[in-house]
Amino acid sequence: LRRAVLGVLLPAASKHFLHRRSGALSASRAPQSCQLSLPSAAAAEQQRFIWNDYKLRWNPVDYGGAEFIRVPSGQIWKPDIVLYNNAVGDFQVDDKTKALLKYTGDVTWIPPAIFKSSCKIDVTYFPFDYQNCTMKFGSWSYDKAKIDLVLIGSTMNLKDYWESGEWAIIKAPGYKHDIKYNCCEEIYPDITYSLYIRRLPLFYTINMIIPCLLISFLTVLVFYLPSDCGEKVTLCISVLLSLTVFLLVITETIPSTSLVIPLIGEYLLFTMIFVTLSIVITVFVLNVHYRTPKTHTMPVWVRTIFLNLLPRIMFMTRPASDEENNQKPKPFYTTEFSNLNCFNSSETKCCKDGFVCQDTACSFLSPEMRDAIESVKYIAENMKMQNEAKEIQDDWKYVAMVIDRIFLWVFILVCILGTAGLFLQPLMAGDEM
Repeated sequence: LRRAVLGVLLPAASKHFLHRRSGALSASRAPQSCQLSLPSAAAAEQQRFIWNDYKLRWNPVDYGGAEFIRVPSGQIWKPDIVLYNNAVGDFQVDDKTKALLKYTGDVTWIPPAIFKSSCKIDVTYFPFDYQNCTMKFGSWSYDKAKIDLVLIGSTMNLKDYWESGEWAIIKAPGYKHDIKYNCCEEIYPDITYSLYIRRLPLFYTINMIIPCLLISFLTVLVFYLPSDCGEKVTLCISVLLSLTVFLLVITETIPSTSLVIPLIGEYLLFTMIFVTLSIVITVFVLNVHYRTPKTHTMPVWVRTIFLNLLPRIMFMTRPASDEENNQKPKPFYTTEFSNLNCFNSSETKCCKDGFVCQDTACSFLSPEMRDAIESVKYIAENMKMQNEAKEIQDDWKYVAMVIDRIFLWVFILVCILGTAGLFLQPLMAGDEM
């Protein structure tokens, strides 16, 4: 029976194929739907074509009640539906699958195919980006007067969709368009499916964002490290080197484009500037920390702002020096001896030369005693000058400590606000979609 049916239908199908090419036949309607199986650069799909061919009709009574038959799709006429934005040279769908014919002339053809379509990728919010990739299907040779496309369903069938570890499909609506191109006067229909996909950011978050975030917070610790330890610059350079090595490792992972700067690229650039500024500020802080009265004179405004005003605002307490903690020694001479001419710089020459002074208190001192007193006086004045110099050095060290504390809070705020500001952008963009 099947052989008899094929003997009758195939010649008619061949004539029908030639007749449609001539354009003498009335317009046919070809409903189309797509079923996505694998999301990737090459998407495996099942296209469902349904159309009616009046020359492929038969009476089931004449053929033993046969209402359906499957024939090779290459032996009948098929609509030349192709993917317009194809990324490879072969536009035709493989016709090795068979078509299902019904006695009423309805033809159902479901060919599996792998399509590689071109898609413009916007990596502005990478790795939290959303993409809209379209797949435009239509007849390449026939206009709307010959073939009119009908969309089956408003969305792509995702029943057999295999979940990807990199992308997630948000929605896949389908639209029909009737377009008049510049080359021709006829109107050509097409069916376009829009794939709204979202990148899964877990891989990039663990391997890129979190390490970079930790490096940024290590930079903040530079300002918490005391200047006396001498390891501030070493820590800064170590953080910068670790960030540089990290950038060399992940360069191949970041999309290479010159149109926009990806979000992760902005964050890495922000971190690099962050670390570089910390090195510059640390060098300046160390310069302030090791200033002395011989090299720098502290201005009044520096003393007012950094020693009086800012410590109160930031609730800082100046550490006490060793001299303040220890009890001051008592004077080695009494009040009676403090008024002696021999203790004063204005004492007479005769007293210095060993002659007997008019003052009775100075007359009994021997020359050796007076030399000893002069030596003690010189030592006391020298110690006083050293104490004053040390107080000024302590003031410079405290100024450096205040600057460190200021930039500690500034860098913490900048790190938190900068990180939040960058990574809130894709969330806001995702809400708009």
